[in-house]
Amino acid sequence: MIGKHPFVKWAIDVIENYIKFGKLIEPDKDKLPKEMFEKKAGCFVTLHLTNGSLRGCIGTYEPTKPNLALEIRSNAIASATRDPRFPPVTSDELDKIIVTVDVIGKIEPVNSIKELDPKKYGIIVSKGWNRGLLLPDIEGVDTVEEQIRIAKLKAGIFDNDFDIYKFTVERYE
Repeated sequence: MIGKHPFVKWAIDVIENYIKFGKLIEPDKDKLPKEMFEKKAGCFVTLHLTNGSLRGCIGTYEPTKPNLALEIRSNAIASATRDPRFPPVTSDELDKIIVTVDVIGKIEPVNSIKELDPKKYGIIVSKGWNRGLLLPDIEGVDTVEEQIRIAKLKAGIFDNDFDIYKFTVERYE
């Protein structure tokens, strides 16, 4: 697995220990950045194969764990083992996977699609209990309309009566 930033290295350590040994490792305050223990935030862990194909992506848009280290751990394992679009990652695949971690910023309501930019903002579309999220700067998603269309499909929203929220991410590779 390939990754350089401490958040990404942590996600890789978590995935490798879980896949190879079935072990859930605990975050070490002496080895990880202090920020990971002080900050609470939603995050997404995305796995791509070295050929560029998506291999898994699971996350939370709001924090569900006491700190970012645990949020990354939870989403890294889910991305590698519970993304419903893919079978669980195997040990043979580990050296062919590139990991990114997106830490979600403040979520804000959108009053006009003119506020959106698919390269800068991720979006959440919402109607009742249905929600669909799309991270920013996704290859092949170049227009606001395409971003909204994909998020609506993910949410199972098929009409034009929905709310839109935007957010930025800090992407770590």
